[in-house]
Formats: sequence, structure tokens, C-alpha cells
Amino acid sequence: MDKLAAMKAFVEISDRGSLTAAGHALGKSQPTMVRTLANLEGALGVRLLRRTTRRIALTEEGRVYLRQCRRILADVEDAERAIAGSDAEPRGRLRITAPVTFGQQHVAPLIFEFLERFDQIQVELLLLDRVVNLLEEGIDLAIRIGTLADSSMIATNVGQMRQTLVASPRFLERHGTPDHPDALANAPCVKFRGTAAGNVWRFHSDGKPISVTVKDVFATNQALPAVDACTQGLGFGLFLAYQVMPMVSAERLRVLLEKFEPPPSPVSIVYSDARLMSSSLRILLDFLREKLRLTLA
Repeated sequence: MDKLAAMKAFVEISDRGSLTAAGHALGKSQPTMVRTLANLEGALGVRLLRRTTRRIALTEEGRVYLRQCRRILADVEDAERAIAGSDAEPRGRLRITAPVTFGQQHVAPLIFEFLERFDQIQVELLLLDRVVNLLEEGIDLAIRIGTLADSSMIATNVGQMRQTLVASPRFLERHGTPDHPDALANAPCVKFRGTAAGNVWRFHSDGKPISVTVKDVFATNQALPAVDACTQGLGFGLFLAYQVMPMVSAERLRVLLEKFEPPPSPVSIVYSDARLMSSSLRILLDFLREKLRLTLA
């Protein structure tokens, strides 16, 4: 058995969540992928994947082995590039994730620019408004907004993002402009679940936190319909600044209670371990770090 080829097949299966999809990527048939995985598991004496009719999931042994496979394959790639010389083109497939609207506005254009420079690299961009487990879901790099939970991941700060309260001019004509967060307690509000947990909105005054329980007339897990609801005059909305700035610039929304805004949220690039990085991923990390710091300055 070609152990490196088997490792590469295992990584592809884990990343793509399907033997068939991994086979297409590697130019192998589905039966060949099944045999390769079975031979690898037989040689190791453990199950790497739990397979059902609906999904594939890593076992605990599979998670450990996947991490080591990535390190080994990254070392092999670096060794090949060293032999080929410094002029060798970086190549390979990378998977990254970012919040939906932020990814559409800021990350996707940077990826397009990156791919124009490095045409031997392929990038899969997953836009998700949830925290992704990088190792379990085969993600090389994540861009996250907000305080990060303690983990084994490495985070590089690239900027900050304000959280802003907004409402439409038409709504403010009917309901008035609040001068304190407490005024929101009895007002109609639009809730974007990705920004504010539950019905408690948090503000600050003189360095002290203020919590306000609000009543939502509309709630959604996606930023775009929540912003649209505020633009249509349904209520106040609490968002990260990038989600509403186009509507604010167009004067369809107004920013309110700025002096009560909480401290801005950090924006970070998150990855597993620099020692496990391929040269292609290092290049992408450096590119995004430089560009996002300029964007968010």
C-alpha cells in the first residue's frame, strides 16, 4: 500500500465528507476509495471514519490521525518545493470559512485577487454564520468576529468591528429617537440571532455594562433579512457595523446611541498549528492578514 497516497485519500474523504466526492477530486473510482480506506484502517488497526447512509464522521482516532496526516503531507509538499527551488509555484486546494455577509463583502474579493496571483491554488470558501470546528470539518483557516473561546487553535488579530444600533428614518418618525438603551425595552425590535444572544441586548455607559431585554417583532438567523426588516421600518436592530454600513451610507438606516456602544469585537484569522501548514496556506494567511488589516484599519 502506498501510505502517502492513502493518507491523501483519507484527508480528501474527511474534507469532502464523501468517498465519491474525494474520488472525483483524486481521479479515482468510488470502489478504489473504499479499498484504500479499508486497507489504511486495516494497517492501523483502528476505525478512522464512521460511515452511515447519510454522512461520514471522524472517530476520535480519525481526528488524531487526520491532524498527523496534514502535518506529514505539508512536510512532503515543503520538501518538494525546496527541491524544486524557490521559484516553484505554490499549489493545492485550501478550504476557508467566514461569516456570510462579511465573507461576501470583504473576504471573497480578496480571494479573487489572491487567485489571480497564484493560479495553481484552488480555494473553497464556505460562508457560514456559525462557529466551525476546523479539524472535524476539514477547514484550513477561519475568519471570526467576536471573542474567541479557549481552544487549541491559533488566532491572529486583524482588526475590530463595532456593534451598532440602527433604525430607519420612517420608523424613527413614528416612534421617536431613543436617548438611552432603556428606551428599547418597550419598543419593537428586529433580532438577528447571529449578533445578539436571546432577547438581551448589551450596551455600555462610562465603562459599565447595560443589559436591556427587548421584544422582537421579527427574528431570523440571517443578517440580510434582518437588515431588510429594519430598512422597511419594522423596528430597531442591533448589528455588526459591516452588516448595515451600505444602508447607513444610503441614508436608509441611521446609527443610534453611539456613545452607548459596547467595546468593538475583535476580528481574527484562526488556524490550527503553524507547523501543520502547507506553503500554500502560509501564503494565503499572510495575504489575508495584510489585506484585512488595511480594510479594517
